Amino acid sequence: MSEEIEIDIKEEFRESVDEDQLRNIVQRVLKLEKAPSPCEMSIVITDSETIHKLNRDYRGIDRPTDVLSFCLANEEEKESSPFILPPDETAHLGEVIISYPQAIEQAAEQDHPINRELTFLLIHGILHLLGYDHEQLDDEIEMQTLEKNLLQHFEMQSSD
Repeated sequence: MSEEIEIDIKEEFRESVDEDQLRNIVQRVLKLEKAPSPCEMSIVITDSETIHKLNRDYRGIDRPTDVLSFCLANEEEKESSPFILPPDETAHLGEVIISYPQAIEQAAEQDHPINRELTFLLIHGILHLLGYDHEQLDDEIEMQTLEKNLLQHFEMQSSD
């Protein structure tokens, strides 16, 4: 599998976030979910103010959130076959943006480590880029099952 993963961590969080761990999670999720190859995507770890502005400007929801995904495939491409590409053409998946302060808050609320929360949010965002959503109950159940299975995969891997 060949992927290009751009990671942008806001300065104030660089010492707290392991870029290699994020890259590993992305690579494993893309492989396990049989994402197109080659592909590229980006991850942004930012603050609550930035994600609040993005949520308001692009989703019309005037409050911060934990994770946003911006898929680069247009609706027509997603509904036909999103990953049929000419040979040697890179699939541009999109961008996952995570609020680090929100991740810290949610990790504390759920009494688990911040790395687990970041892993979950990254999995959630990547699944959106791969075409999954949770608008309908059936889709929500499918996505939650995938998230749970992928998270368990990483938890088992870290306990070895």
